[in-house]
Amino acid sequence: MSEFRTLASRHAYRGFSSVRIDTVMSVSDGRTFTREVIEHADAVAIVALDAERRVALLEQFRQPLDAMLIEIPAGTLDRVDEDPVAAAHRELAEEIGFAAARLLPLGTLWNSAGWSDERTSLFLALDLRPVARPEGFVLEDEEAAMTLSWRPLEEVARAALNGHLTDAKTVVGVLRAQHVLSLEDARAGTDR
Repeated sequence: MSEFRTLASRHAYRGFSSVRIDTVMSVSDGRTFTREVIEHADAVAIVALDAERRVALLEQFRQPLDAMLIEIPAGTLDRVDEDPVAAAHRELAEEIGFAAARLLPLGTLWNSAGWSDERTSLFLALDLRPVARPEGFVLEDEEAAMTLSWRPLEEVARAALNGHLTDAKTVVGVLRAQHVLSLEDARAGTDR
């Protein structure tokens, strides 16, 4: 049971992300305080590996950082009821022009639980094949300038561990994918 109770909530802004201001009370001592919460649609992120175990990486401009960031393919659910598996397949086709015969779940993560309710479902995409982007789909704004590259999983995992990759979903996704693949290799009796 929570030691805190939300007494009131109001929206200061509604948009792609919304800002909600909650008045919260500590049950143990009656103290009240406010918290700003960014409401955001849930998302998916995909570690897409080709037959050579290279990871699809996108270099993309991120306005909040005023910088380019290297990330795995990702995107928000189009609807509250959209299945994350369907969203992952859609994002693969939209962002990198590939489909996966196998899509393995890698769990979820809270992007920044101290101030946002956004949750990301992570997947490992295997057995890729090129596909056309969905009819009528056009990359817009920052996405139109994304650059796709393929790098060996081991190299990307090292970059995640040594701090050269800084995007949270990419770091977590790549390290979880490497772990899952090492377990599969051990079961199959291979050593990659």
